[in-house]
Amino acid sequence: MPSYRQARLAEFLRDEIAAIIQRELRDPRLGFVSVTRVEMSPDLRHAKVFVSIYGSHEEQEAALEALQGAAGFIRRLIAPHLHTRHIPELHFKLDRSLEHAEQVARLLRQIQQERHRDESAVESTPESE
Repeated sequence: MPSYRQARLAEFLRDEIAAIIQRELRDPRLGFVSVTRVEMSPDLRHAKVFVSIYGSHEEQEAALEALQGAAGFIRRLIAPHLHTRHIPELHFKLDRSLEHAEQVARLLRQIQQERHRDESAVESTPESE
């Protein structure tokens, strides 16, 4: 379980990085990118930045590459706002939790439709007495 300081710093970084991506980065490979969460290492020197990227697999990979290339620029913009000894290294990772949630929801809808069809089939068959 992360310490209070890790959690606070992670939340701050999530908000700042999201704002920087939206306002400062002009890379055409960055389409619709949202920062979902940040995980800090115990020594606060590394941050895993999980991003959700809308688009095809190739577009997602290109956007991740662009973000990793801009990591130094993002660190420089964050540095004046941090009151820590070290500015954390940023490691961007693709967050597939939204895709996974959509897949689970789709499967649940499919099961519900099949169950509804089965119930309708049972109701429509004449009962023999």
